[in-house]
Amino acid sequence: MSKDQDCSLILARKPKVDLLTKDYLSDHKFSVSTYSESGVALTTTTVKKGGYSSGDVAAQYVYKNTSADLKVDTESNISATLTVANIVPSSKTIATLKYPNYESGKLEVQYFHPHASLTAAVGLNNAPPLDFSVTLGTPTFALGAEAGYETTSGKLTKYTAGITVTKPDACASVILGHTKGIIHTFHGPVEEDCGCGEITRRFSTNQNTFTVGGSYAIDNLTLVKLKLNNHGTLGAVLQHEVIKKSLVTISSEFDTKALDRTPKFGVSLALKP
Repeated sequence: MSKDQDCSLILARKPKVDLLTKDYLSDHKFSVSTYSESGVALTTTTVKKGGYSSGDVAAQYVYKNTSADLKVDTESNISATLTVANIVPSSKTIATLKYPNYESGKLEVQYFHPHASLTAAVGLNNAPPLDFSVTLGTPTFALGAEAGYETTSGKLTKYTAGITVTKPDACASVILGHTKGIIHTFHGPVEEDCGCGEITRRFSTNQNTFTVGGSYAIDNLTLVKLKLNNHGTLGAVLQHEVIKKSLVTISSEFDTKALDRTPKFGVSLALKP
């Protein structure tokens, strides 16, 4: 076990993804999406973080089993993604190209089976990195692993393994590797009422972090989320659907052990037709 690995024990109530991370913002974000009958989706996004502002325009076109994505940002970066499903039955092929950073492009192939999935990705450059992942399991038990290989040095750049056990009203996961993986959580009569606990140990610093969090649906349009860790960091999110599919999200985070510090605030407005 290397010192830069993490070990996570996630105890939860039924699976839901990113309860402890999603919607916790520290910037100001505004996005507008439009859709046409021809299958083109256009999204404009602006972000202000500190004194720095940035933006991008993204377009997506979907036709049958093929989708094409194009994004251009204010730093003159261009990224294009082409996704084709079922070239081979139960598979998906994804090609990504970027400008001016050509070397970050990659080709990815995914294969899906009722009890397994396999993903392989290769970089599109002279010394391409290789990434592999595999998952095996059933609706109640699953195990998976991923690895990254650097062809120039001949060394593994990352490796992660995990096990998940899911019951009708609970889920537990143990993940060992460079990343914590996915958070699974759910509790209550509706999907928005959830609770989660996560224990993470970072071997590089010998530091343990215990985080608890939850979300509660005040009504059909309003959601509240809270999280607190053993280091005293408290985060809160208020999300409201102003019109159908359009959300206003307000987030705050502060250190309960240093109340004299300025809290972090984030605001997001996403408008969709």
